[in-house]
Amino acid sequence: MIPQINTPVSLNHADAYLELWQATPQHSIDYTLANIWGWGLYFGLEWRMSNGLCWLCQSVPAPVRWAPVGNWHAVDWKNAPELERGGLFVRVPEQLALLWQQELGERVQLEETRGHWEYLYAQEDLAQLAGKRFHKKKNHVNAYIKEYGTMDYRPLTEAVREDVLILQDEWCQWHECDDSSSLKAENEAINRVLAHWDAIPGLVGGALYVEGTIAAFSVGEQLDSHSLGVHYEKGRNGIRGVYQSMNQAFASHAGEGYAVLNRAQDLDEEGLRQAKMTYLPVDFLRKYTVRVLPKTL
Repeated sequence: MIPQINTPVSLNHADAYLELWQATPQHSIDYTLANIWGWGLYFGLEWRMSNGLCWLCQSVPAPVRWAPVGNWHAVDWKNAPELERGGLFVRVPEQLALLWQQELGERVQLEETRGHWEYLYAQEDLAQLAGKRFHKKKNHVNAYIKEYGTMDYRPLTEAVREDVLILQDEWCQWHECDDSSSLKAENEAINRVLAHWDAIPGLVGGALYVEGTIAAFSVGEQLDSHSLGVHYEKGRNGIRGVYQSMNQAFASHAGEGYAVLNRAQDLDEEGLRQAKMTYLPVDFLRKYTVRVLPKTL
């Protein structure tokens, strides 16, 4: 039985949220517990659990609603009280956007938001980097191995997580996080998630070491039985091929047993989009901004 909850996102009701998350037909990395908890303060996120759904409400920089989490196919959308007055919804996964359009007809207006599309990759592609398609990526990995030896990959134990926090702090100094609201917020999210690692089921991570010093790390989270999301990936400056090597090592180790790796969105950052496209995604989890018009009598 899901309790009635209307509070800021916290870990106090993690079990209730995860029960609804498991029932959600399409698992967007935006809606993982680690993501909404990590970024909860930055976006001013609240969750409202009732009638078999969890509605996420963002208050910063302006009030707006996200998509609900739960079994979308068990809802009478035509009579859903949350939609009666209409409104604007962001980060709406494609399956729900199309379901609303089917159920509510002309009341639903869709706007494609390319910057929020999530990049989906075949785990085998990222783990093996086989063939001419990935020749340049493989060259970077080979250069890393030639310079630093066989990859020293370590799962994120408690001791390794301490090293990750040190590298993250150094990375923020190199990139002047204090001068960027988004980088500063990401830094806070990483620290929050790592500090509460054992309270968030499904988290996985790994790090690369060079001569005993951490060189890079990746943090991910299980989305479902066949897909793994990647939240954060950082590397030490001045190490050739460190990002390509971290990507491959994480896909090989943490990604083993999954068919798909979800490496999140590009937020319309052109350089990030180009970098993500060079890894040749096999598909996207498309998302929309949806405007629902008020119900008329």
